[in-house]
Amino acid sequence: MSDRSPASGGETPPRPSRASLRTAVVWDVLQDAIDRRAKAVGADALDVLDTGGGTGNFAVPLARLGHRVTVVDPSPNALFALERRAAEAGVAERVRGVQGDVHGLFDVVGREGFDVVLCHGVLEYVDDPAEGLRNTVDALRPGGALSLLAAGLGGAVLARALAGHFAEAHRALDDPDGRWGEGDPVPRRFTAEQLTELVSATGAEVSAVHGVRVFADLVPGVLVDTEPGALEALLRLEAAAAELAAFRSVATQLHVLAERQA
Repeated sequence: MSDRSPASGGETPPRPSRASLRTAVVWDVLQDAIDRRAKAVGADALDVLDTGGGTGNFAVPLARLGHRVTVVDPSPNALFALERRAAEAGVAERVRGVQGDVHGLFDVVGREGFDVVLCHGVLEYVDDPAEGLRNTVDALRPGGALSLLAAGLGGAVLARALAGHFAEAHRALDDPDGRWGEGDPVPRRFTAEQLTELVSATGAEVSAVHGVRVFADLVPGVLVDTEPGALEALLRLEAAAAELAAFRSVATQLHVLAERQA
C-alpha cells in the first residue's frame, strides 16, 4: 500500500496513534482510491459521502484534505459532535451533516452525486444489508469508489476462543448472523465471501479485500504503549497481513474496496 497523499495536495492524515491504529489499513487503501479517482476526473476536490459517519472520524480528516464531505447519520448527538469537530478543525464549510440512514438515503441526498462513498460499520446494524448497500452504490457516480467496512466473523470467533469462551466461539460459527450469544453487542457479522457477494449483487466491481485489526485487538495495550517502536512495528505487521487471505479470515473487520461501473 502507498503512503502517497491524495491528488488534492492536502495534508496526509496523521500517522496512527494507539487509538487510531485500528483504522490505519483502511486509511491507506482509501487514500489510494481517492488519489486514483481525483486523477480520473481531473479534480483536486471530490464529493464524498460518509454513511453512518457519526462524529467524523473519517469525514473531518477527508475535509482537511480539501474534499467536500456529506455525513448521513441517524444520531442527532453524533451530528452535533461532528459539527463541533469540523469547526475546531477549520473545515466547517466542507463538512455537511444530515440526519438519516442508508434505507432512506435518497430522502436526504441525491443519486449518483458522489465520487466516493464510505459505508463503515453500517451493514452490521441495518435491517436489510443488501438494500442498504444497493443504496450506497446508487449514490456513486459511474466510476466512483465504494469503501465498505464491516465486522468479520472469524475475528469474533478467534477472540471468544482466546478468552476461553469456547462455547460462544462455536455458537458464533454456527449462527447465521455470526453472533456468539444474547449479550453480543454486534447484530451481524460477515465473511469476506458474503461481503463480496453483496457488493457484486449491486453491480459494483470488487477491486480489493483487506483484513483490518488482525492483531491490534489481540496484542496487550501495555506492550504497544511501553515497548519502543512497538506501535510502528505493529502497524507494519497489520499492513503486511491485511491482503493475505489466511489472516483476512480472522480479522476483526473486513474492508472491501469496489468501483461502480459506468
